[in-house]
Amino acid sequence: MTAYELLLIGGGAGVGKTTVAWEVSAALQQKKTAHCLIEGDYMDQIHPAPDNDPHRTAITERNIAAIWSNYAALGRHRLIYTNTVSILEKAMVSRAMGGSAVKATCVLLTAEEATVRQRLAQREIGTQLHAHIERSMRMARQLDEEAPAGTVRVPTDNRSVQEIALHVLQATAW
Repeated sequence: MTAYELLLIGGGAGVGKTTVAWEVSAALQQKKTAHCLIEGDYMDQIHPAPDNDPHRTAITERNIAAIWSNYAALGRHRLIYTNTVSILEKAMVSRAMGGSAVKATCVLLTAEEATVRQRLAQREIGTQLHAHIERSMRMARQLDEEAPAGTVRVPTDNRSVQEIALHVLQATAW
């Protein structure tokens, strides 16, 4: 059985998950390291939720499995998966990749509240900014409390995206 490697990048809204994942991917491309990237925010976008899957976890797993099977068929062994709660979904994403032969690295990106407020204010132009900030802060606390043992915490305040991506890559040893 082929051994797969999984990098899970999690964190509340505004910490830089998607930007850092793209930068990690760019760095791997420069090193000619084969890999794939899945932005997990789009794996459960179905409304209404299926009756037997109100939290959309089953459809998320099925969608990841479908995409991963295509990547694996092309000979890829490394996956970067980013989503707010990805570090809490290690077992689910590993199952979607085939199970026991998956070596996972969990990275929790963090930022101070002032940084999150500033970043979200730059991108949220609708009426939901305050709710989005509150949800992000709540999720950040939950992720900090529930992060699995061995999770690498990477602060993103006042650091360049390149510096953060290098820190993340060092955690994976890719």
